[in-house]
Amino acid sequence: MPVRNFAASVVLYEWPELEIILAPQDRCSFNSIAELCTDVRMHGYFGGLPLVKATVRKFADYCAKHETKLHKRNFSLRYDSTIPRQVGMAGSSAIITATLRALMQFYNVTIPRETQPNLVLAVEREELGIAGGLQDRVCQVYETLVYMNFDRALIESRGYGIYEPLDPALLPPLFMAYDASLSEPSGIVHSNIRQRWDAGEVKVHKAMENLASYAEQGAAALKAGDHRRFSELIDLNFEVRRGILSLDPRHLAMVELARKHGASAHYAGSGGSIIGAYCDEAMFAEISRAFAAMGCRVIKPL
Repeated sequence: MPVRNFAASVVLYEWPELEIILAPQDRCSFNSIAELCTDVRMHGYFGGLPLVKATVRKFADYCAKHETKLHKRNFSLRYDSTIPRQVGMAGSSAIITATLRALMQFYNVTIPRETQPNLVLAVEREELGIAGGLQDRVCQVYETLVYMNFDRALIESRGYGIYEPLDPALLPPLFMAYDASLSEPSGIVHSNIRQRWDAGEVKVHKAMENLASYAEQGAAALKAGDHRRFSELIDLNFEVRRGILSLDPRHLAMVELARKHGASAHYAGSGGSIIGAYCDEAMFAEISRAFAAMGCRVIKPL
């Protein structure tokens, strides 16, 4: 599901030269070595500039491959993002998706919606070496709650799975909690899962089968209005993650705190933020106070 409390945006307009305007996230001036180290710890080595440049290149490659001629007008491009960095909220792919949309509009190029997530993922994987999957990119392209079925035969035959948009009104009340000080690049978290899958590790294969089943059950629960079962599946999903990954104790403490107060909880992405379902406003207030004491912010996803 998209979280509209935050967003990445791109402004692109005709310009004599092709120009990319640096954003605050691309800062190269610091008051001290300590400040530089803090910036790297909080934001990593990637600002938005590599993401934007890689998207422009991949877009050009896509058009050349599909024999789509681009007009010769140049552009100036600037981006901005309010998405907390490196807490599992897909901030990098959001910048790429926004850039891709701006390029499509500027050059009047249509790319099928179902294949756009593949292109976004290719920017990260092939151009920048960032590990990840299709889930965040599908959600950002479709901009709604989506049930995703990554059927292997479909992926291999046509390159994409079954993406079924659902009405967000089907969801139970949800909360998100995050702590920017716990930031960690998602590529680090996902870095060895693919290798373990390719190596045929039984534990990883079984975990992925369970996750696929939970997603299918989750969609069915929402359609049936069964919020209790949906909440249970959020918890089960987390237990699968705990079974195959070494989790940061600080992230684990966030999940356990939410559960302690009666809510379900699971990582919202790769770490540093969690999401879960709560029962009523009294529970939400209780959760908010508990997380504030931990130094975390709590929001209701819009």
